[in-house]
Amino acid sequence: MNLYQPNLVTISDLIDETPDTRTLKLTFQDPQLAAGFDFKAGQFGEYSVFGAGESTFCIASSPTRKGSIECTFKAVGKATRAMRELGVGDTMGFRGPYGNHFPVDRMEKASVVFVAGGIGLAPVRCVIWNVLDKRDAFDEVTIVYGARSVSDLVYKRELAEWASHADIKLWQTVDPGGETSEWKGEIGFVPAIVEKAAPSAKNAFAVVCGPPVMIKYTLPVLQKLGFADDRVYTTLENRMKCGIGKCGRCNVGPVYVCKDGPVFTAKELAALPPEY
Repeated sequence: MNLYQPNLVTISDLIDETPDTRTLKLTFQDPQLAAGFDFKAGQFGEYSVFGAGESTFCIASSPTRKGSIECTFKAVGKATRAMRELGVGDTMGFRGPYGNHFPVDRMEKASVVFVAGGIGLAPVRCVIWNVLDKRDAFDEVTIVYGARSVSDLVYKRELAEWASHADIKLWQTVDPGGETSEWKGEIGFVPAIVEKAAPSAKNAFAVVCGPPVMIKYTLPVLQKLGFADDRVYTTLENRMKCGIGKCGRCNVGPVYVCKDGPVFTAKELAALPPEY
């Protein structure tokens, strides 16, 4: 098997989440692969446009939903700009899944708190839907999500759906100055809203993803609320490139994020050099 050879996928649908963020729904062209493809929430893939290169990010859909996978991205580099030029029916490449995953099975019979900022909701979304598709196996579900402005909030339709569920506690926030006259959510930075929401740490896990500065200030809040460091998970997928530990770009101290991660506990992060 050639680790560098992508599988062909067809773009079966696309959604513009924000002016610069798009979600693609991808279907494998090989019927056998399409029927048998499986992954765990938190794993990632390499998405390629032929002649333009490839980019690394999470599988944003839940493994409970078969038949296709989804990815959400911003057009910030050559490969993602080329992805932005593709449309429904076009072919691109995918290789994966790679990396470890969020321990959804370990979280069963416990409460789960999801904390995300900006496009960091994409890796969290796969776990949210994984949990919601098995809702009876979990206790309380709390989601705290924020972005710089109302227009930067991704998955707006899904946020509205989650808000309509009585068994989900959803807190939405935008940075000061990012609100509109119609905005009915919170105004403030994500760590402060997590502290305001004050989810119980009793028999609970937390999943955190967003800009590094958001993660940096959210972890102490969760610790203050009583969450154990080995029950708080995050992902460092923004550091990865090749996906298989060859290029060295994701090396942090003794760790290769793509091989040893991208999912780490807060306890594991504390042992890494500060440049993560």
